[in-house]
Amino acid sequence: MSDKRRGGLHADPNDRVHRPGIRSAPKPKTRSSASEPARGSGRRPPPSRKSKRLGHRWWHWAGLGALWAVVGLIGVLAYFWMTLPPIEDLTAATRRPSITLLGDDGNVIATFGDLFGQPVRLRDLPPYLPEAVVATEDRRFYHHFGLDLIGLARAALVNLRAGRVVQGGSTLTQQLAKNLFLSPDRTVTRKIQEALLAVWLEQRFTKQQILEVYLNRVYLGAGTYGVDAAARRYFDTPARNVSLCQAATIAGLLKAPTRFSPAHDQQAAAERARHVLDAMRSEAYITEAQEREALDEQGQVAAARHVRPSIRYFADWIYGQIPEYAGLGDRDLVVTTTLDANMQEAAEAAIAATLEADGGKDHVSQGALVAMTPDGAIRAMVGGRNYNGSQFNRVTQALRQPGSSFKAILYAAAFEHGIRPYDQFNDHRVTIAKWTPRNYENQYRGDVSVADAIAYSINTVAAQVIERVGVTNVIDMARRLGITTDLQRDPSLALGTNQVTLIELTSAYSAFASDGIGTWPYGILEISDSGGKVIYRRTGSGPGRVMRADIAGEMSQLLKGVIDRGTGRAARLDRPAAGKTGTTQDFRDALFVGYTAQLVAGVWFGNDDNSPMRRVTGGSLPAATWRDFMMTATAGMPVRQLPKPPPGTPLLAAPGPAPEKPQLASQAAPERGGLDGLLDRIFGRFPSERTNNPSQSNYDNAPAARYR
Repeated sequence: MSDKRRGGLHADPNDRVHRPGIRSAPKPKTRSSASEPARGSGRRPPPSRKSKRLGHRWWHWAGLGALWAVVGLIGVLAYFWMTLPPIEDLTAATRRPSITLLGDDGNVIATFGDLFGQPVRLRDLPPYLPEAVVATEDRRFYHHFGLDLIGLARAALVNLRAGRVVQGGSTLTQQLAKNLFLSPDRTVTRKIQEALLAVWLEQRFTKQQILEVYLNRVYLGAGTYGVDAAARRYFDTPARNVSLCQAATIAGLLKAPTRFSPAHDQQAAAERARHVLDAMRSEAYITEAQEREALDEQGQVAAARHVRPSIRYFADWIYGQIPEYAGLGDRDLVVTTTLDANMQEAAEAAIAATLEADGGKDHVSQGALVAMTPDGAIRAMVGGRNYNGSQFNRVTQALRQPGSSFKAILYAAAFEHGIRPYDQFNDHRVTIAKWTPRNYENQYRGDVSVADAIAYSINTVAAQVIERVGVTNVIDMARRLGITTDLQRDPSLALGTNQVTLIELTSAYSAFASDGIGTWPYGILEISDSGGKVIYRRTGSGPGRVMRADIAGEMSQLLKGVIDRGTGRAARLDRPAAGKTGTTQDFRDALFVGYTAQLVAGVWFGNDDNSPMRRVTGGSLPAATWRDFMMTATAGMPVRQLPKPPPGTPLLAAPGPAPEKPQLASQAAPERGGLDGLLDRIFGRFPSERTNNPSQSNYDNAPAARYR
């Protein structure tokens, strides 16, 4: 019967009643479509209720974790935002006031503090200057929101491959944020704050404003901040007038202001500028023809003024005096000094050449030189071998024994108390208050004049002179001549056993060159503020007359004999000159101080650890170095005579023949035993006084006291 006949009912064979004893046919094995997909259909069975519950739970916790992460991130950002420094005004950033030192020719010799140029507006600058900065520092500057995500990803990949940080991804806005508000510390906190500030700046200011402030505040080496200060420092021109080549050089400084400074390494600066020009061409800021023209200009760009490190000795000395004249305050200052750039260069070259040629073999590691006019104006100062290696100034700070160079002060006091150049003294072994001075070669000459005792630096005569004149009178003369260091009241003062500075000793000799007028060394001529208002101007000062003119003239003629025929023959010039050698015990110090009518200079060689040199005397390296410097420094100066005693003053005896060959100590006095006898035998050898090398002195003497 069909379904229709059954009234639409469908009979399911599985519903048939099972009768006992009758086996029903086996059921065909079929796959349930509800529980498992058909074989080969590619569909998975639906998840069970347990699986559904686990899935829902996982999404619940994941969503909850993400929510808390967002809340935590907001909290962290809020914390860093709350701990940011004040950002009310971009101009609130502070700076140290600048001090610019000028030489006597008006050129910059040193700067202190933060040197800012004139504020510049973008519209006043040549367009290629800001374009050079953007091309080399932040190519997507006009397209990001303060953070360059592409640049950060690229930098991270490069650093990952290199295994270290070799590239940064900071934008110009981030750099400005760091420069204005943050410290340079490389910490996570600072980087997060930098990013927040960068986004804030981008929301608060336009791109043009951000770039303008950046160009006025960025550090560009040599103490300069901003493109105008850099243009004036390196090219002596305002930023609005720089050429394309100069603009590329300035932009190149941003990567490493010291390494790519044209004042430090012109070759490195030129190579860096080429990279900047290439980047500008790649960004279509300039054409290939403009790039070639700028590259051709590199050889014609005026070289940046190179400030030699040794000038810093003089600059530091000047800087320490400025508060006495103008204070430091919060204003920018311009200080005009007495330094002569040509003399400074000659002084540095003379010291460097001697140390290079003789320093190693003679165990000499340091040298110093100071030169001044007879009125005390410092023209050159070299305080050591290398300022970068040691900032200790051996001209103004080092206390060293002057040795026999102090005898000029001794004999000036002697002439004031009745002793005359032609007076005779007996050169022999003497003992004064248990002190027995010895001559350099431990030899004696018998009767000699004071003039010869000065020329050949005879110690025993100097000891007799101070005994006759008195230590107090010698100290009084030293004080009048400008020696301010402590001087012991001891007869050995005659041989320069007390410590002095080279600048004081050289200044004392200035009185001989100026007819007895004392001097105070000075280096400042004028101080003005950045607006040109004069705060201080030197009008002349000094102690006035410190000795009679006839004595000053007498000393000049006697010290001239030191160079003409005595221990200072290595210092001979092509013009009248006077001076005195000095050597201390065990050759620990060697000096020569001398002068012409226009210039006074002192030279010292030794070692900072006070170790002995190898038989270096004042008549050897110092005298020769003094000559080399003075020959260059006085070139072009008119030849003038040294001061002389007034006419009719019968003080100076006509120079006689050189004293007879000295007797050995064993001939002049009984031979001593013990340690003294051994020293006599060691130092008793006398070289020929007629040496072919004038730089080898036979008579330069060392004081008997050790350096303290």
